[in-house]
Amino acid sequence: MPQSEQKKIQHILISRTDAIGDVVLTLPMAAYIKELIPGAVVSFLGRTYTQPVINTCAAVDIFINYDEIKKLPQNEQALYLKSKKIDAIIHVFPNKHVAEIAKAAGIKLRIGTTNRVFHWFTCNKLVKLSRKKSDLHEAQLNLILLKALGLKLVPSLQNIVSHISFESKTLLPDELAKKLPVDKFNLIIHPKSHGSGMEWGLNNFEELIHALSADKYNIIITGSDKEKLLLADWIKTLPATVTDMTGKMTLPQLIAFISHADGLIASGTGPLHLAAMGGINTLGLFPSVRPIHPGRWAPLGVKAGYLESNTATISQITVDIVAEKIATWQK
Repeated sequence: MPQSEQKKIQHILISRTDAIGDVVLTLPMAAYIKELIPGAVVSFLGRTYTQPVINTCAAVDIFINYDEIKKLPQNEQALYLKSKKIDAIIHVFPNKHVAEIAKAAGIKLRIGTTNRVFHWFTCNKLVKLSRKKSDLHEAQLNLILLKALGLKLVPSLQNIVSHISFESKTLLPDELAKKLPVDKFNLIIHPKSHGSGMEWGLNNFEELIHALSADKYNIIITGSDKEKLLLADWIKTLPATVTDMTGKMTLPQLIAFISHADGLIASGTGPLHLAAMGGINTLGLFPSVRPIHPGRWAPLGVKAGYLESNTATISQITVDIVAEKIATWQK
């Protein structure tokens, strides 16, 4: 983008109105925008439940709540966006309604992909982007859209990790901090995935818990309110040393809790990406099947890693392999 055009683009809106993991892998885009257009204001259009995640990104200046926009009368929705004085919108997650009101709001530069027919009628800058067959990571695919703002090359994953500007804005309450003793390795196990990832199985996690010394490891089970109900009977069978934190934290508290722990293990789900973003030891368990393979969805962070099954299931990932990986975190 010519420098003269960049000067006209000073307030950019990133639109990603889907799930937590997707949002986490979009947040580095904010830091790249600020490199491409120094002094730019970056806003993020998200959902009520992802706001705590978006608020952890120091490179995002303003959160705009899509759920609140939808509550407005139809004739006021575009006017609301117009009042924000946005110069450009990047449709990272294609949303026809958002695309329509962005156009009606008169946003000057509207960036979308060629793969959505409605973008041909609502956007004025189309970028060729196909996620289905690509070998790129989700975070890299997101950044392809920044070619419309002058990005020349798709960054490496290592470079993207360096653009994670995480800061937990929620103080960890004393009652939660007490669940993380300083004399043990605090390991969070998040066994469920809300269907977003392939699950390893409760039997495997139970065997792993028994394989880890209670003298060294403080095991904590986390999960949402819905997952609490699914896990309740299983948790009763676990050793008394295991701490059940399912359904006991708000999302801001969970983010802070994870960032104060030492490690987390999960399949490809939101808390996995939150842990990686927060900079703790993170292990993702993935099958070798598109589109949920680690090439697309591996956690990104300075201490993040994954194990891949090399099969269409993750049953080939043994408890011994996982335990050996966790042991390396203490060396």
